[in-house]
Formats: sequence, C-alpha cells, structure tokens
Amino acid sequence: MASLNVGNLGEYLREQRRTAQLSLRQLAEAAGVSNPYLSQIERGLRKPSAEVLQQVAKALRISAETLYVRAGILDEKEREELETRAVILADPSINERQKQVLLQIYDSFRKENAAEQAVADQAAPGDDAAFDAEPTAS
Repeated sequence: MASLNVGNLGEYLREQRRTAQLSLRQLAEAAGVSNPYLSQIERGLRKPSAEVLQQVAKALRISAETLYVRAGILDEKEREELETRAVILADPSINERQKQVLLQIYDSFRKENAAEQAVADQAAPGDDAAFDAEPTAS
C-alpha cells in the first residue's frame, strides 16, 4: 500500500500516545477504533476521517483541531480561530451575553484585518515608486 501524505499525523499520534503512556491497543479501545486501523494511521497508510480524529483526540486528551491541521483537514489559521472561540466560550468568569459580545468584536476585528490585507495584496508593486524615488533638491 502506498504511503499517503499523513506521515506527519501518524508520527505525531505515536508521539502523543507514547507521552500518554498508552499502548496502541489501549488507545484504539479508548477511541473506539480497531487496533490495526490505528496502527495504519500511525504508519501513514490511512487517512482518518475528522470523526475518527476527534475520537482519538478525546482519548489522548488533546485538541482535535491540532489533529485536523496535521491531517490537512484544517489550516493553522482556522485552528487558531476555533481555539480562540473555544476559550472565550469556556470562560466561566463571563456570562453568555458577554461571550457573544466578545465573539462579535473578535469577528469584526478579523473582518477588518482581512479587508485591509486584501487591499494591500491588490496593490501593484509599482505603487511604491513614489516612496522609492530619490528626494529632489528644492
């Protein structure tokens, strides 16, 4: 069987499993997947679904989003956004209304920054010519 581009995920899972001091069999049982299937994931021969990754993450007590990034399901920016939202929603020191207001502010900042970045990305390379010119004597 040809190796898929999930070796990084498999290596990471193996490292996390060993850190948690779990055998392959113990993790497979805790995650509700078969021992051979988990072994194939660790060796980079299988690409698991998001659901399986979530089960494995729960069994390892790590972030499912981290596994999604490693598996190529989610990019790093999306993971950071999800984790930020999760932290806000999990904070017991603020009430639900405050959480929603914080999330709205967070979304507005992200949209504002994305719009500014889009404008900067569209700027032609020659637009900075005025700043690159040597000063003229007056």
